[in-house]
Amino acid sequence: MGIRVAVVGASGYAGGELLRLLAGHPEFELVAATAHSQAGAHVAAVHPQLSGLDLTLSATSPAALADADLVFLALPHGQSAALAGQLPAGVKVVDLGADFRLQDGELWRRYYGGEHAGTWTYGLPELPGQRELIASADRVANTGCYAATVTLALAPLIAGGLADPADVVVVAASGTSGAGRNAKAHLLGSEVMGDLSPYKVGAHQHVPEIKQATGATSLSMTPVLAPMPRGILATVTARFAKQGDPRAVLVEAYANEAFVHVLPEGQWPHTAATSGSNSCHLQATVDADSGRIVVVSALDNLGKGAAGQAVQCANLMSGLPETTGLSVFGVAP
Repeated sequence: MGIRVAVVGASGYAGGELLRLLAGHPEFELVAATAHSQAGAHVAAVHPQLSGLDLTLSATSPAALADADLVFLALPHGQSAALAGQLPAGVKVVDLGADFRLQDGELWRRYYGGEHAGTWTYGLPELPGQRELIASADRVANTGCYAATVTLALAPLIAGGLADPADVVVVAASGTSGAGRNAKAHLLGSEVMGDLSPYKVGAHQHVPEIKQATGATSLSMTPVLAPMPRGILATVTARFAKQGDPRAVLVEAYANEAFVHVLPEGQWPHTAATSGSNSCHLQATVDADSGRIVVVSALDNLGKGAAGQAVQCANLMSGLPETTGLSVFGVAP
């Protein structure tokens, strides 16, 4: 018998991706998957790509999770804390929502509303020292999708003193699955196809998380909704704090990382290359006109930006190699 795991919020996009990864995981045994409005439905009726997985979604309750050694919470922001508080202390939890990411309660109230539930170990293993903290934790707060994309591009440059933490600008495009699966008029195919649209300009909820994870003190972020189902492409620029080669800094920082790849010179990231994988692709240069650092970062928002990242953390928490059950390679075309 393997390590018993359960997924809460299994009817959503991130929940479905978790089910797909866990169904093929050699060490995790999927013992429960819960949902709200889809409770009672067979998983293949909700996620047709999972035909052959014999599983019925149950209603969400602590009792439904009683057999699990580790629980993934794939719930909307603000809904994880109440359920997490009802789980036994010995049950390990990875929360894909934002409830426990931020250290500053006032920032939580400003960007999310309501009371701050507390802070768990932050689930980005590639940050210095974080892998060991995740491995010893029982409760881990998974990164946000934009936060993972930008942090992997920016954190080594600030830590190395090259990038000015007070002058960071991000423009990032994301696929529609990042907005969740609930029906919304602005996410209809006829609204999204052939269109790019900015949203939450100047006030995106991942900004304080990115600043906390990278050490940035001022960050301007413009998110853009792109006509594709999954993927994020972020362009991160910063003023030099001291001269150096930003690409060389990234190469050194991620030389031994399985899931973060600095591409060869002249090759630039694109979202399709990371689709279905747990990898992040990076490239860096210096802008010829402004002299600013430019890093382009791409990942699958449902992979390294959500479910894949959560499985990577769960592997560490369970004493497994963190690459277990995860693909480094994308799916194309």
